[in-house]
Amino acid sequence: MHLEQRVLVTGGAGFLGSFLCERLLERGADVLCIDNFFTGAKRNVAHLLDNKAFELMRHDVTFPLYVEVDRIFNLACPASPIHYQHDPVQTTKTSVHGAINMLGLAKRLRARILQASTSEVYGDPHIHPQQEDYWGHVNPIGSRACYDEGKRCAETLFFDYHRQHRLEIKVARIFNTFGPRMHPNDGRVVSNFIVQALKGEPITIYGDGSQTRSFCYVDDLVDGLMRLMDSPAEVTGPINIGNPGEFTIRALAEEIITLTGSRSPIVQKPLPADDPKQRRPDITRARELLGWEPKVKLTEGLKKTIAYFDALLSEGA
Repeated sequence: MHLEQRVLVTGGAGFLGSFLCERLLERGADVLCIDNFFTGAKRNVAHLLDNKAFELMRHDVTFPLYVEVDRIFNLACPASPIHYQHDPVQTTKTSVHGAINMLGLAKRLRARILQASTSEVYGDPHIHPQQEDYWGHVNPIGSRACYDEGKRCAETLFFDYHRQHRLEIKVARIFNTFGPRMHPNDGRVVSNFIVQALKGEPITIYGDGSQTRSFCYVDDLVDGLMRLMDSPAEVTGPINIGNPGEFTIRALAEEIITLTGSRSPIVQKPLPADDPKQRRPDITRARELLGWEPKVKLTEGLKKTIAYFDALLSEGA
């Protein structure tokens, strides 16, 4: 463990945040997990509550926070279209005001801070795969803009705090991630397909399913975030963290049907607005600067995720 002992994780009761809290505790850190439980869930961190090095606090990052920490992982923000479009003004506030508040805290403490950004900053990309120096193709007034532009603005703030206040920043652009503890109703493609397959319901794909995505298993993603946080100060990012393996949505649906032994039919629905046709990270920077690349194959990760959802559904969740 590094000298920095006390670590703040915003959005720490969420899907990604809960795994990050676990890994930090394993490494010997004291972890302060904050979450407003809009999409996070206490059950994701319930098993950590007896750990004396873990503290859970209900807090919304759009309000200032006064705590003493050495490092900050800023993960707070709903990340699925269903959730971030539910209250788009609050989504933008979470990204922008949340970034301002956490950067202000980091500035006061001289703490290193990492922003969980997103591949959505690339929008519906004109280049493929996406490299970090690509500026993106984003509709600033569309239904997804609250998330896309909120995250883009957060990146702006991080780099301005770095230039203006010499703050130690890290910016990770996270591509599609999946695994246990995903929200069963978050509308994301992996959880949607698994839940539909396990229930024997029709699996809904949008368009003809030829659009592509890259899927990174949560353990690999958390490893990438921790390596970025531990990297030398001059490595600010942005750095793509994701799996460069590329799959069509239809191929994903067929794989999940096979793994679950489901008889669910595949049905097509119209494409939603501003839905990206291709999404795949160029992870050259992550390989060169962090020595990181994903290890978990899609099928292996899907099996673990299916087992989680199978248990969840049998509990009647």
